[in-house]
Amino acid sequence: MNENEILEKITAIIEERFDVTADVVQKETSFKDDLDADSIELVEFVLELEDTFGAEISDEDAEKIETVGDAVDYIAAHQA
Repeated sequence: MNENEILEKITAIIEERFDVTADVVQKETSFKDDLDADSIELVEFVLELEDTFGAEISDEDAEKIETVGDAVDYIAAHQA
C-alpha cells in the first residue's frame, strides 16, 4: 500500500471519528491542535489504525504520532 492509499484510509477514519470533512485533513493536521482530540480519542484512533492496517503500535510510538503525516509515515514504515 502506498502513502496516498494510507492517507486516504486514515482520512476516512479521521472524518468518521472526529466528525470533520476530508478537506480539513492535511498531512500537517495536528490531532490535538487542529482536531481537538483528547487522550482517550487518540487512544481509540490508534486502536482503529491497528485494526485497519494490521500494525501493532506501542504506547511509546503512539505518543509520537502528533499529526496526520506522522500516522501515515508510521503505517508506511510498519505495514504488515
